Amino acid sequence: MKSIKLSLLMCLITTNAFCLGIDMEEPKTIKSDKVYYNLKSEEIKTSGNTEITNDAGQRVKLNELSLSKKQDNIAASDIELWLGSHVYIKADSITRSGDETIAKHADFTACDGCDAYGNAWDIHANTIIHDAEEKMLYFHNPSFWVYDNNLPIFWLPYYEMPDPSVKYKSGLLAPSFNSTNGMGTQINIPVYINISDRHDLTPTFSYLTNENPLLQAEHRLNLTHSEFRTKGSFTHNKAGKNRWHLYNDDVIELGENARSTIYIARTSDKTYLQKYNFYDYQPYLDSGAKLELFGQTSYVVADAHIFQELRTPEANQQIASGNILPNIRGTYQSDPFWHETYFSLSGDVLAVSGETTDNQRIIGEARITSPWTLWGGNRITLSASTRYDVYNFENTDMADGTTAFTGTKTRFLPSGYIEWGLPLYSAQSDWTYIIEPRARLTIMQHTDKKNSVFAKDTDSDGRFLSDTTLFSDNRYAGYDQWENGDFIDYGARWAAFNSKNNIEVFLGQTYDLNTDDGYDNGFRNGFSDYVGRIAYSRSFFEISSRFRNDRDTMKLNHIENSIYIGSGNNYVTLGHIWDTKPIDVVNTNNKDTHEVAAGAGLQITKRINIKESVIFNAYEHIIQRHSGGIFYEHPCYYFSFGYQRDNATKEDYVGNTTFQFKFGMSIDGKHY
Repeated sequence: MKSIKLSLLMCLITTNAFCLGIDMEEPKTIKSDKVYYNLKSEEIKTSGNTEITNDAGQRVKLNELSLSKKQDNIAASDIELWLGSHVYIKADSITRSGDETIAKHADFTACDGCDAYGNAWDIHANTIIHDAEEKMLYFHNPSFWVYDNNLPIFWLPYYEMPDPSVKYKSGLLAPSFNSTNGMGTQINIPVYINISDRHDLTPTFSYLTNENPLLQAEHRLNLTHSEFRTKGSFTHNKAGKNRWHLYNDDVIELGENARSTIYIARTSDKTYLQKYNFYDYQPYLDSGAKLELFGQTSYVVADAHIFQELRTPEANQQIASGNILPNIRGTYQSDPFWHETYFSLSGDVLAVSGETTDNQRIIGEARITSPWTLWGGNRITLSASTRYDVYNFENTDMADGTTAFTGTKTRFLPSGYIEWGLPLYSAQSDWTYIIEPRARLTIMQHTDKKNSVFAKDTDSDGRFLSDTTLFSDNRYAGYDQWENGDFIDYGARWAAFNSKNNIEVFLGQTYDLNTDDGYDNGFRNGFSDYVGRIAYSRSFFEISSRFRNDRDTMKLNHIENSIYIGSGNNYVTLGHIWDTKPIDVVNTNNKDTHEVAAGAGLQITKRINIKESVIFNAYEHIIQRHSGGIFYEHPCYYFSFGYQRDNATKEDYVGNTTFQFKFGMSIDGKHY
């Protein structure tokens, strides 16, 4: 019979593995063929097969047990320890010295019972030492085996890892591998540095065969009412240039009614993010700060934005320039003061600063809205508003052709609308049907072409007619632009649904009562194109289509389609967009838009799935990018092999193919 300290064997009685002692107040269960209790000495003895389990699921199996009143010694034989759901250790002998528990000729696995084929991996070691103070496991002369000791993989003279009770522990993480046709093979070696339970850092050293090394880092800090996230990278490439990027996102809660945000996104040049695979296809980077104030019926936000442009202009394409320092917006809505009528106020203060030009604006709007439900379910909404704009320009090019204008301009812009709708419901069998005709007359201050747009490049002057822009006050993408006349929107929505199916159809049109302002994209003098949408969905299938047809010929001018079939990791997706004219005919190269996006996933087995996605430019007949991979998720380990092909070209960047391999181990559901 082998003798060991109580704290060694009974560590499973507390909620932490490899504990120093036992708290007899902790709930526990002792099962044995026979159990003896000495009332006088208060000793417990068992005979035959014995199993001790605590509430955390940790357990110990042995042949015979002798437990003293003071819990200072124990005698047992044939000891097996389960330190978690699947964490298991067995040894010929176990002794204890200070904070160290020493197991001789021991087997260790964190995959006990995870697989019907046997343990996915085991470690055999001459000696396993557990340091209770450091909460670390140290393996001397370990060999790694897979699938129930049937296949040896590799041997090391020494290995260490955190014990299963540790949530966070500093050390090397599993490396990953990339391979590109531009910079060769990239080996990423991450190091996890645990500062506290809420504070950690992960620096990563990346070695590239065809380029100089790359340094990456990610920092995380969580406080009671705030969180801070920062990540970035740096390299001094073979061309002698320093290249880098920095992303930061901090959110600070200032009580129930206030919140502040600080965000930074910056890079050394336009192509670095693409070349080093940090690019998320964003057209520009936005850095700044935001302060939000909340109320029951009011909201105020003040923010500032400093932009970094990543796009390169093409042909006659214009890219807006300038930074926003600051932008302050506020809204207030009153409680209903008569029937359901309410009053709202909004204000907007904006300063745009460019390389050679600056302009500032103050916009104030007051609106009263009165919704009514009349006989037969008719719904009428009346609204009237007044808006006053004050602009100050410094060395600014104007839309009417004036260059380097400095001065002040103002405008008074009253508007109003009346909207009618009549939702009709019908229930038949298990289906419910809804049909809702809707119409809206909008009356706005008419301004001439020269005064309708002030600055040339500080706001978007594009309009795009779709089902989502009907029944709105302003159909421009920008805020400074004005609709410049009166118009009528009208359409009808039909829907049907039951417990499994949803169907929706919408068709509408707008009629401009004034002379058109020169833009097309569906808007014309008089009747516009027809716009609509069709959608159907159920648990495993969704399909939708948004379209615009020519008012005279019914020719299709714009369509967006999306299809989803499947569930979980088994799915097929298809997206399609086609437009005969770009959204903004003034500031683009007038190419048609025709793009297809597709994706698919397949769960081959319970643990293996593959994914693939592709974006195809049908106008130029090229694949813009595609990616895919195979993913294996085992309860005890995981790995993936993926690739990505980017066919974009920009300055010194030429699209390339990247391959990536990742591998890691899991212990009781935690990845290492």
